[in-house]
Amino acid sequence: MNSQHLQLLVTREMPYGKYKGRLIADLPGDYLNWFARKGFPSGEIGLLLALMQELDHNGLSPLLEPLRKR
Repeated sequence: MNSQHLQLLVTREMPYGKYKGRLIADLPGDYLNWFARKGFPSGEIGLLLALMQELDHNGLSPLLEPLRKR
């Protein structure tokens, strides 16, 4: 994880699926947990989904708020 990954969570949109077009940081926890159980996709999107799931699971999502204001 690095600061660029955190910035991408609040700027990158989900490219496909039920929540296509929604920011990664705004995806529901249940959806993120589903990926955790089934397996994250490969590549950058999988890395971002896994990171967001970890933040959400540990109650750390509010740490992204300052990044949203940039």
